[in-house]
Amino acid sequence: MLQRSDTIGAVDYDALISEGLTTPFEGWDFGALAGRLPVGEEALPWRYADLAREHLAAAGSLLDLGTGGGELLTSLGPLPARTAATEGHPPNVPVARRRLAPLGVMVADVSKGEPDTLPYPDASFDLVLSRHESYEPEEVRRVLVPGGVFLTQQVGGRDLAEVNAALGAGPHTYREWCLAAAEAELSGSGFEITRRGEAAVPGTIDDVGALVLFLRITPWHVPDFDVVRYDDRLRALHARLRQGRPLRVHSHRFMLTARTPAA
Repeated sequence: MLQRSDTIGAVDYDALISEGLTTPFEGWDFGALAGRLPVGEEALPWRYADLAREHLAAAGSLLDLGTGGGELLTSLGPLPARTAATEGHPPNVPVARRRLAPLGVMVADVSKGEPDTLPYPDASFDLVLSRHESYEPEEVRRVLVPGGVFLTQQVGGRDLAEVNAALGAGPHTYREWCLAAAEAELSGSGFEITRRGEAAVPGTIDDVGALVLFLRITPWHVPDFDVVRYDDRLRALHARLRQGRPLRVHSHRFMLTARTPAA
Protein backbone atom coordinates (compact mmCIF):
# COMPACT_ATOMS: atom_id res chain seq x y z
CA MET A 1 0.00 0.00 0.00
CA LEU A 2 1.20 3.53 -0.74
CA GLN A 3 1.94 5.44 2.44
CA ARG A 4 3.24 8.85 1.33
CA SER A 5 1.49 11.39 -0.86
CA ASP A 6 4.84 12.39 -2.46
CA THR A 7 4.97 9.00 -4.22
CA ILE A 8 1.60 9.43 -5.91
CA GLY A 9 2.74 11.41 -8.94
CA ALA A 10 4.83 8.50 -10.19
CA VAL A 11 2.03 5.95 -9.89
CA ASP A 12 -0.38 5.44 -12.75
CA TYR A 13 -4.11 5.88 -12.51
CA ASP A 14 -5.03 2.20 -12.84
CA ALA A 15 -2.70 1.20 -9.98
CA LEU A 16 -4.21 3.78 -7.67
CA ILE A 17 -7.77 2.78 -8.54
CA SER A 18 -6.92 -0.89 -7.97
CA GLU A 19 -5.43 -0.05 -4.62
CA GLY A 20 -8.50 1.90 -3.58
CA LEU A 21 -10.75 -1.02 -4.53
CA THR A 22 -8.72 -3.77 -2.84
CA THR A 23 -7.17 -2.27 0.31
CA PRO A 24 -8.58 -4.28 3.26
CA PHE A 25 -10.75 -2.35 5.66
CA GLU A 26 -12.12 -3.68 8.94
CA GLY A 27 -14.22 -2.10 11.64
CA TRP A 28 -14.13 1.68 11.62
CA ASP A 29 -10.40 2.33 11.67
CA PHE A 30 -9.32 4.99 9.16
CA GLY A 31 -5.62 4.28 9.66
CA ALA A 32 -5.34 3.23 6.01
CA LEU A 33 -6.11 6.83 5.05
CA ALA A 34 -3.76 8.50 7.53
CA GLY A 35 -1.74 11.19 5.80
CA ARG A 36 -3.51 10.59 2.52
CA LEU A 37 -6.99 12.00 2.97
CA PRO A 38 -8.41 14.31 5.67
CA VAL A 39 -10.98 12.65 7.92
CA GLY A 40 -11.84 15.75 9.94
CA GLU A 41 -10.54 14.81 13.38
CA GLU A 42 -7.08 16.34 13.36
CA ALA A 43 -7.88 20.00 13.97
CA LEU A 44 -11.27 20.12 15.69
CA PRO A 45 -11.61 22.65 18.52
CA TRP A 46 -12.72 19.80 20.81
CA ARG A 47 -11.62 16.20 21.36
CA TYR A 48 -14.52 13.79 21.37
CA ALA A 49 -12.63 11.13 23.33
CA ASP A 50 -11.77 13.63 26.06
CA LEU A 51 -15.41 14.76 26.31
CA ALA A 52 -16.51 11.13 26.57
CA ARG A 53 -14.00 10.46 29.36
CA GLU A 54 -15.24 13.49 31.29
CA HIS A 55 -18.75 12.08 31.38
CA LEU A 56 -17.63 8.50 31.93
CA ALA A 57 -16.10 9.54 35.24
CA ALA A 58 -19.61 9.98 36.67
CA ALA A 59 -21.43 7.24 34.72
CA GLY A 60 -22.40 3.88 36.14
CA SER A 61 -23.70 2.60 32.81
CA LEU A 62 -22.93 3.35 29.17
CA LEU A 63 -24.35 2.72 25.69
CA ASP A 64 -22.19 3.35 22.61
CA LEU A 65 -24.24 3.77 19.43
CA GLY A 66 -22.62 2.62 16.19
CA THR A 67 -19.46 1.32 17.80
CA GLY A 68 -17.92 0.28 14.46
CA GLY A 69 -15.26 -2.28 15.31
CA GLY A 70 -15.17 -1.11 18.92
CA GLU A 71 -11.92 0.76 18.33
CA LEU A 72 -12.84 4.02 20.07
CA LEU A 73 -14.89 2.43 22.85
CA THR A 74 -11.97 0.21 23.81
CA SER A 75 -9.70 3.25 24.07
CA LEU A 76 -12.03 4.94 26.58
CA GLY A 77 -11.45 2.36 29.34
CA PRO A 78 -11.89 1.67 32.11
CA LEU A 79 -15.54 1.33 31.15
CA PRO A 80 -18.52 1.09 33.50
CA ALA A 81 -19.37 -2.45 34.60
CA ARG A 82 -22.61 -2.17 32.64
CA THR A 83 -21.59 -1.12 29.13
CA ALA A 84 -23.37 -2.04 25.90
CA ALA A 85 -22.91 -1.13 22.24
CA THR A 86 -24.85 -1.25 18.99
CA GLU A 87 -23.63 -1.68 15.43
CA GLY A 88 -25.69 -1.49 12.24
CA HIS A 89 -23.11 -2.46 9.60
CA PRO A 90 -23.14 -6.27 9.53
CA PRO A 91 -19.43 -6.80 8.68
CA ASN A 92 -18.46 -4.74 11.73
CA VAL A 93 -20.51 -6.75 14.22
CA PRO A 94 -18.15 -9.75 14.59
CA VAL A 95 -15.16 -7.40 14.65
CA ALA A 96 -16.69 -5.40 17.51
CA ARG A 97 -17.72 -8.52 19.39
CA ARG A 98 -14.20 -9.96 19.23
CA ARG A 99 -12.69 -6.73 20.47
CA LEU A 100 -15.25 -5.91 23.16
CA ALA A 101 -16.13 -9.35 24.56
CA PRO A 102 -13.01 -9.45 26.78
CA LEU A 103 -14.24 -6.20 28.34
CA GLY A 104 -17.67 -7.69 29.10
CA VAL A 105 -19.40 -5.48 26.51
CA MET A 106 -22.35 -6.98 24.62
CA VAL A 107 -22.73 -5.74 21.05
CA ALA A 108 -26.26 -5.66 19.60
CA ASP A 109 -26.64 -6.14 15.84
CA VAL A 110 -29.18 -3.47 14.85
CA SER A 111 -28.88 -3.93 11.09
CA LYS A 112 -32.40 -5.34 10.94
CA GLY A 113 -35.68 -3.98 12.24
CA GLU A 114 -36.72 -0.37 12.63
CA PRO A 115 -33.87 2.10 12.06
CA ASP A 116 -32.54 3.71 15.25
CA THR A 117 -34.83 1.64 17.51
CA LEU A 118 -32.76 0.61 20.52
CA PRO A 119 -33.14 -2.92 21.96
CA TYR A 120 -32.99 -1.84 25.60
CA PRO A 121 -35.56 -1.12 28.34
CA ASP A 122 -36.48 2.39 29.44
CA ALA A 123 -34.02 4.20 31.72
CA SER A 124 -31.20 1.72 31.10
CA PHE A 125 -28.15 4.01 30.87
CA ASP A 126 -26.57 7.01 32.53
CA LEU A 127 -24.64 7.96 29.39
CA VAL A 128 -25.23 7.42 25.66
CA LEU A 129 -22.46 8.11 23.15
CA SER A 130 -22.87 8.49 19.40
CA ARG A 131 -19.87 9.27 17.25
CA HIS A 132 -20.96 9.65 13.63
CA GLU A 133 -23.97 7.38 14.14
CA SER A 134 -27.57 8.25 13.34
CA TYR A 135 -29.98 8.35 16.27
CA GLU A 136 -33.61 8.99 17.11
CA PRO A 137 -33.83 11.63 19.88
CA GLU A 138 -36.92 10.08 21.47
CA GLU A 139 -35.24 6.66 21.59
CA VAL A 140 -32.11 8.09 23.15
CA ARG A 141 -34.18 9.88 25.77
CA ARG A 142 -36.17 6.70 26.44
CA VAL A 143 -33.11 4.60 27.29
CA LEU A 144 -31.46 7.32 29.39
CA VAL A 145 -32.14 7.63 33.09
CA PRO A 146 -33.57 10.95 34.33
CA GLY A 147 -30.69 13.41 34.31
CA GLY A 148 -28.78 11.15 31.88
CA VAL A 149 -26.31 12.54 29.35
CA PHE A 150 -26.16 12.19 25.57
CA LEU A 151 -22.89 13.08 23.81
CA THR A 152 -22.70 13.04 20.04
CA GLN A 153 -20.27 14.08 17.34
CA GLN A 154 -21.76 14.11 13.86
CA VAL A 155 -20.58 14.42 10.27
CA GLY A 156 -22.35 17.48 8.91
CA GLY A 157 -24.13 17.81 5.59
CA ARG A 158 -21.38 19.95 4.04
CA ASP A 159 -18.69 17.35 4.67
CA LEU A 160 -16.20 17.12 1.78
CA ALA A 161 -18.79 18.71 -0.49
CA GLU A 162 -15.91 19.65 -2.79
CA VAL A 163 -15.46 15.93 -3.60
CA ASN A 164 -19.04 15.72 -4.86
CA ALA A 165 -18.52 18.84 -6.95
CA ALA A 166 -15.27 17.52 -8.45
CA LEU A 167 -16.96 14.26 -9.42
CA GLY A 168 -20.06 15.96 -10.77
CA ALA A 169 -22.15 14.11 -8.17
CA GLY A 170 -25.17 15.63 -6.50
CA PRO A 171 -24.98 17.21 -3.04
CA HIS A 172 -25.46 15.10 0.05
CA THR A 173 -29.01 13.97 0.72
CA TYR A 174 -28.36 15.05 4.32
CA ARG A 175 -26.95 18.47 3.35
CA GLU A 176 -29.19 20.27 5.87
CA TRP A 177 -27.78 18.23 8.76
CA CYS A 178 -25.94 20.71 10.98
CA LEU A 179 -25.61 21.87 14.57
CA ALA A 180 -28.76 24.00 14.46
CA ALA A 181 -30.86 21.13 13.05
CA ALA A 182 -29.61 18.62 15.63
CA GLU A 183 -30.04 21.07 18.46
CA ALA A 184 -33.63 21.79 17.42
CA GLU A 185 -34.44 18.05 17.30
CA LEU A 186 -32.97 17.33 20.72
CA SER A 187 -34.55 20.38 22.32
CA GLY A 188 -37.88 19.38 20.81
CA SER A 189 -37.54 15.99 22.50
CA GLY A 190 -37.05 17.53 25.91
CA PHE A 191 -33.26 17.58 26.13
CA GLU A 192 -31.35 20.46 27.67
CA ILE A 193 -28.35 21.32 25.51
CA THR A 194 -25.32 21.83 27.74
CA ARG A 195 -22.48 22.09 25.20
CA ARG A 196 -22.21 22.62 21.48
CA GLY A 197 -19.63 23.16 18.76
CA GLU A 198 -19.29 23.16 14.98
CA ALA A 199 -16.30 23.35 12.65
CA ALA A 200 -15.30 23.16 8.99
CA VAL A 201 -11.75 21.82 9.01
CA PRO A 202 -9.75 22.58 5.84
CA GLY A 203 -7.67 19.89 4.17
CA THR A 204 -6.43 18.66 0.80
CA ILE A 205 -6.75 15.52 -1.31
CA ASP A 206 -3.91 14.64 -3.67
CA ASP A 207 -4.50 10.91 -4.20
CA VAL A 208 -7.38 9.31 -6.14
CA GLY A 209 -6.54 5.91 -4.67
CA ALA A 210 -7.27 7.15 -1.15
CA LEU A 211 -10.40 8.90 -2.43
CA VAL A 212 -11.71 5.67 -4.00
CA LEU A 213 -11.06 3.79 -0.76
CA PHE A 214 -12.90 6.48 1.19
CA LEU A 215 -15.92 6.42 -1.14
CA ARG A 216 -15.94 2.63 -1.06
CA ILE A 217 -16.28 2.55 2.74
CA THR A 218 -18.65 5.54 3.02
CA PRO A 219 -21.33 4.69 0.44
CA TRP A 220 -23.62 7.46 1.66
CA HIS A 221 -21.17 10.14 0.49
CA VAL A 222 -21.74 9.50 -3.23
CA PRO A 223 -24.51 6.86 -3.23
CA ASP A 224 -24.09 5.86 -6.88
CA PHE A 225 -20.30 5.82 -6.79
CA ASP A 226 -18.64 3.32 -9.10
CA VAL A 227 -15.19 3.66 -10.64
CA VAL A 228 -16.56 2.84 -14.10
CA ARG A 229 -19.43 5.32 -13.84
CA TYR A 230 -17.09 8.05 -12.60
CA ASP A 231 -14.07 7.09 -14.72
CA ASP A 232 -13.89 10.33 -16.71
CA ARG A 233 -14.14 12.52 -13.62
CA LEU A 234 -11.64 10.44 -11.67
CA ARG A 235 -9.13 10.56 -14.52
CA ALA A 236 -9.52 14.32 -14.82
CA LEU A 237 -9.03 14.70 -11.08
CA HIS A 238 -5.97 12.43 -11.17
CA ALA A 239 -4.43 14.54 -13.97
CA ARG A 240 -5.00 17.69 -11.92
CA LEU A 241 -3.46 16.17 -8.82
CA ARG A 242 -0.38 15.02 -10.76
CA GLN A 243 0.08 18.63 -11.85
CA GLY A 244 0.50 19.57 -8.19
CA ARG A 245 -2.95 21.08 -7.77
CA PRO A 246 -4.54 19.28 -4.79
CA LEU A 247 -8.28 19.34 -4.24
CA ARG A 248 -9.01 21.64 -1.32
CA VAL A 249 -11.82 20.34 0.89
CA HIS A 250 -13.50 20.96 4.24
CA SER A 251 -14.55 18.34 6.79
CA HIS A 252 -17.80 19.39 8.46
CA ARG A 253 -18.24 18.24 12.07
CA PHE A 254 -20.40 19.26 15.00
CA MET A 255 -20.87 18.09 18.56
CA LEU A 256 -23.57 18.35 21.20
CA THR A 257 -23.91 17.37 24.83
CA ALA A 258 -27.47 17.15 26.09
CA ARG A 259 -29.13 16.11 29.34
CA THR A 260 -32.55 14.62 30.03
CA PRO A 261 -34.76 16.25 32.66
CA ALA A 262 -34.10 15.13 36.21
CA ALA A 263 -36.83 13.11 37.90
